Amino acid sequence: MVTVEPTSYADTLEARAALCCEVIRSAGQLVLKGFQGEQTRSFSMKGPQDFLTATDAASEAHIRSMIGAYFPGDSFFGEEEGGSIGARVWVVDPVDGTANFARGIPHFCISIAYVENGRTEIGAIFNPALDELYFARRGEGATRNGLPIRVANTLRFDAASVEVGWSTRVANSVYLEVIQSLLEMGANVRRAGSGALALAYVADGRSDGYIEMHMNSWDCLAGLLLVSEAGGEVCPFFTIGSLREGGPVLAAAAGVAAGVSKASHIPLASSQNSEERQTTMA
Repeated sequence: MVTVEPTSYADTLEARAALCCEVIRSAGQLVLKGFQGEQTRSFSMKGPQDFLTATDAASEAHIRSMIGAYFPGDSFFGEEEGGSIGARVWVVDPVDGTANFARGIPHFCISIAYVENGRTEIGAIFNPALDELYFARRGEGATRNGLPIRVANTLRFDAASVEVGWSTRVANSVYLEVIQSLLEMGANVRRAGSGALALAYVADGRSDGYIEMHMNSWDCLAGLLLVSEAGGEVCPFFTIGSLREGGPVLAAAAGVAAGVSKASHIPLASSQNSEERQTTMA
């Protein structure tokens, strides 16, 4: 576990960005140790296809403790223990892709977002098994391990790969309809088991889009910021969903975003903003 003196961080966005990178990497050490150890095969079930390991709780406790030490006035909202939601809140998934983690598949991550006054300002997603850290600050672009990333320049659906995540919160028939629409457009449809990493991969040009009809905020906020900062299109999450209850999620490369939106019936933030401008001008 990595620790630093609380006095080393000022009460600024810059300081929170630095702490975000620090804490997600130190949590990654803890998570990787769990993945490599006996905990990999030890899990319980929170619900259908909803896995829980001891590492989930340990990672969240570590992140909560570090953030609380440096910014005690900030709220914390995590997947495992919940928390409060204030004007300044850290939204955390301590291990996303737990089913992969529990079965020894190195496709999982930690996701941390910092939200201030209803807007995501900082986002980080870290896969410790591959040592890949995705990071974004609003207005400053997105990076992987410090190097700038951009969404893919894909324009044709017969060259596109779109990931679809699903859960028991939405009827299977809804997902089957979305998948059928994507296949009819010519897209390759896949699912890898970590929604947060799926969003990071859209930002990095590894996928062309991601859809989930209901996603929790701790799974998606960091990734949505990454995609937006990497030049992609995203849904207006805080309008069609909420931080506490979650909502539908869409992120895509600009060249295929309209088609992904049509297939999923999830609006794009850019389209909503355009409609609002037209209404204002009318």
